Amino acid sequence: MKRTPFFLFALLLAFAGAARTQSLPGDSVYHLQASTQDANGHPVAWSSLRGQPRVVSMFYANCHLMCPLILENAKSVQKQLSPAERRRLGMVMVSLDPARDTPAAMREVAQRHRVPNGWRFLTPADNDVRAIASVLDVRYRFRDDGSINHTSVLVLLDAEGRVRARSDVNGAAADPAFLIQVKALLAGP
Repeated sequence: MKRTPFFLFALLLAFAGAARTQSLPGDSVYHLQASTQDANGHPVAWSSLRGQPRVVSMFYANCHLMCPLILENAKSVQKQLSPAERRRLGMVMVSLDPARDTPAAMREVAQRHRVPNGWRFLTPADNDVRAIASVLDVRYRFRDDGSINHTSVLVLLDAEGRVRARSDVNGAAADPAFLIQVKALLAGP
């Protein structure tokens, strides 16, 4: 009999988790069951990003061309927000290169680029990179020299994981139209 309350509790937890997943909008990127790890080596389920508006981009730490611009562009977006807006918006950088983007490499790139506290640097499992890139509409391919050609974009997700805006990164300055969309999303309920 002592097992019955525990069993019922476990069943309720499983049902609550399933209900939460089912309540996602159909176009949510968080339907994807992907695993990542953060810059401290802790596992982070892709779906656990749900619950907060986020700017997400894909990059790789060893890049010396567009990826530094992606980071600077995202920093520019964040700098133009009020302190309250900054607290509401998550910033997530996802690796395209899990073989080289170890937790130490991700911490080093964050430090080198002086990103603000609170940013998340995630490295997907090898078999989840393409899936995450697909839901974010990021195209990429490895080149013979070890570099990666990829879409340089910031993607604005609402708290439920729906794509609300995209901004092609062409330089370090934030796109004013994208910034307006970020502020509008943050001003909503």
